[in-house]
Amino acid sequence: MHNAVLRHVAAQHPHAVMQPFDAIMEEFGFDAVCTIADYLGGATIYIPTKRYIFKGCLEKEITKDYLNGTTYRDLTKKYHFSERQIRRMVQ
Repeated sequence: MHNAVLRHVAAQHPHAVMQPFDAIMEEFGFDAVCTIADYLGGATIYIPTKRYIFKGCLEKEITKDYLNGTTYRDLTKKYHFSERQIRRMVQ
């Protein structure tokens, strides 16, 4: 189906757009919803939290901060991990 037709009907009936795509459309626009559907349409996907997506980056940065003298306590405040989690990351 052509995006022009879909754009028209979505504009006429925005509350009839399937969840969570209604919220995605409101936040990012009609084109973002269509792009997601074009790339992932029909697939079942799991979207992890941002914290999990960027866990490797966080671990590297936490380790770097620790090696530069930042205390466990300060790292817990900065990155919102428990001290136990921080200790595991830097070991």
